[in-house]
Amino acid sequence: MLNEDNSDKIGTLYIVATPIGNFDDISQRAIQTLSEVDLIAAEDTRHTGKLLSHFNIKAKTFALHDHNEKQKAQQIVDWLEQGMNIALVSDAGTPLISDPGYAVVNLCREQGAHVTPVPGACAAITAVCCSGLPTDRFQFIGFTPAKSKARQTFFMEAVNSGITSIMYESTHRIMASLDDLEEALGSEQPVVFAKELTKTFETFFNGSVAELKQFLTDDPTKQRGEIVLMLPGKVKQSDDIPEDARRMLGLLEAEMPLKKACGVVAEYFGLKKNALYKAIIDEKD
Repeated sequence: MLNEDNSDKIGTLYIVATPIGNFDDISQRAIQTLSEVDLIAAEDTRHTGKLLSHFNIKAKTFALHDHNEKQKAQQIVDWLEQGMNIALVSDAGTPLISDPGYAVVNLCREQGAHVTPVPGACAAITAVCCSGLPTDRFQFIGFTPAKSKARQTFFMEAVNSGITSIMYESTHRIMASLDDLEEALGSEQPVVFAKELTKTFETFFNGSVAELKQFLTDDPTKQRGEIVLMLPGKVKQSDDIPEDARRMLGLLEAEMPLKKACGVVAEYFGLKKNALYKAIIDEKD
């Protein structure tokens, strides 16, 4: 049953996550919510109609997308004030994550309307948990920019953030984006590619930019579908190593093994040899 604690009879806007591929990933709560609300705001009513039909859900739908959500937002708030319950869904995954809905939720919050999540699938989280990249800290940075120079800056900022970065890319732009990634960070830059998550042709690829480009060129069908790109963050230099020590280490490293060079530098600058060696190794990884 939907939340009936609203003694003032004001309706609730439910932000409902739907499957990103496999219909079986939908939650029981999502099915129940979609079955009981008065209206469903859908990014594409035809696309959502297939999901509703699969679960024999008869709720009425209306379109809410990038081009009309600002105009629809006040209408939705008005319906909520009249006591209607409304679900907001995107074509797949969690609404508002690079999908429409921000204008509606923002206005609802401003005007005190009830908004509650019905959590579920999200392509960014689904991808990163299987990527093999660090997940203790990460950032989702949306779709890559449309223009080449902006993309190159986008990629450099992502890697320089020092944490794992997750981004979406479109089928028609993936190869151009990889060209820009290579231009910005070199052909050996590590990257993880994921597409068609939870679907029949789910694909993960871990490797360098050059290797990924070859992988997609060898089989152009791999360029199709919903794509997630992930980049590891660059390990930042330890701030506690003096710049003079770094310069000396750079000179000595050309003449002797790194560990021995660290010993000399540590003794000269009064540093701990093992800590210095570990910090330098971590930066090189």
